Amino acid sequence: MLSGWEYIVSKQIQWAKNNNIPLTGSKVERGRATYTHDLNQNLFEPLLEENQKQFDSGNGQEVLGSPEIPAKMQALHSSSALGVNIFQYWQKRGLFKEIAAACGFCSRNSNYSESIVFEDKYSIDTKFVIPPNIDVVFHNNESSPYKLFAVECKFSEAYGGRAHAGLKSKYLDETKLWTDLAALKKLGWETNHDAKRYSYLDAAQLIKHILGLKAHDGSKGFKLLYLWYDVLGIDGASHRAEVEDFTKIAKSDGINFLAMTYQELITNLDRDYRAEHSEYIKYLTERYN
Repeated sequence: MLSGWEYIVSKQIQWAKNNNIPLTGSKVERGRATYTHDLNQNLFEPLLEENQKQFDSGNGQEVLGSPEIPAKMQALHSSSALGVNIFQYWQKRGLFKEIAAACGFCSRNSNYSESIVFEDKYSIDTKFVIPPNIDVVFHNNESSPYKLFAVECKFSEAYGGRAHAGLKSKYLDETKLWTDLAALKKLGWETNHDAKRYSYLDAAQLIKHILGLKAHDGSKGFKLLYLWYDVLGIDGASHRAEVEDFTKIAKSDGINFLAMTYQELITNLDRDYRAEHSEYIKYLTERYN
């Protein structure tokens, strides 16, 4: 059986071939041909100028490429490209409540969200120079019980086989950060001393997101969604088990933590919005389902 990584990459290469999209390597002439020649070939719609600026100011250098090295977002397996393909469509049309409801943040009758921001930064403490960048954040109005709906997007990264770095001691030693977060702090120490507890889930990254959001709005002022891509076999099953374990830990500390696969989200969008958005839903289902 294909590994999770190979499954995703192979499926995306097939999609590119089916749509006559030429590919290049990570060093153009070298590396496996998994990058589009042009960024917009990897997106349903061109990247909006405001979103381009947000990615430019992020830490991941997702859209910065050169003639010798394509931008990270040009990779078929790019999680940022997948995030843009999911969220920019609704952002561009002002349909915030529709995509928020599909993500499980609220009901379809709710009208809380006013904007969507990519690569939004939330400082944990002034002692730490680099704040966590959260992939997608819904900013809500005053009628919402939650100021923010935040999304951490994962596509192929979980299956790449790279070990995740643990949570650094400089965070764990700051006692004031961990008020009401005893379970997450314990998990943080475990990743610090033995980062092998999770092989697929980057727990330290999620904990830092929670700390940043908590510093900004309090532990009850946000919901955080882990949006991940499911695969067949042991890789998918193991990833899911780790997600479920982390979810229990976060919820035991009172954190509004949600988890959903991209396939589940796309199924929700297909069910509720295909009639009005048929071309877009067709793109998502053919490429990612």
